[in-house]
This record gives sequence, C-alpha cells and structure tokens, in this order.
Amino acid sequence: MLTLSKQAVNLYVDRNAQRWIVRDAYGNFWLLPLGENPWDRREPFLPTEETDLEPIPGHYKSIVGLPFDMT
Repeated sequence: MLTLSKQAVNLYVDRNAQRWIVRDAYGNFWLLPLGENPWDRREPFLPTEETDLEPIPGHYKSIVGLPFDMT
C-alpha cells in the first residue's frame, strides 16, 4: 500500500525586518530572498527576540512561489 504524506509549510512576514519567512513541517525557519524562485534560494533563519513574525494566510504562498503542500 502506498502512503502519501503532506508536509505543510507556513508563511510569515517579519514586520521588523520586512522579510518573508517560512516554517517547514520540521519546524525549521527559512528566509526567502527577493527575486525569482525564492524557495530554491532560501537561507536558514533563526528567530531572535526582535523577530516579529505575523502569520500570512495560505493563499498568499503562490505569490512568493511556495507550494501549498510539499510531498
């Protein structure tokens, strides 16, 4: 039997630094650079006390080139 798992990603905006941040299904945070294919060029991100992450609704994921679910 084939079992498919979906790994959701969550999109945030860091209001203080004005950057897009993604949290993957494993709890890792990623900074999305500006430009084309930001997910392919993501960089690890470690939130600090100054980080002000605001959740962004899922339908905005396509704007920054993210899949709704990753398998």
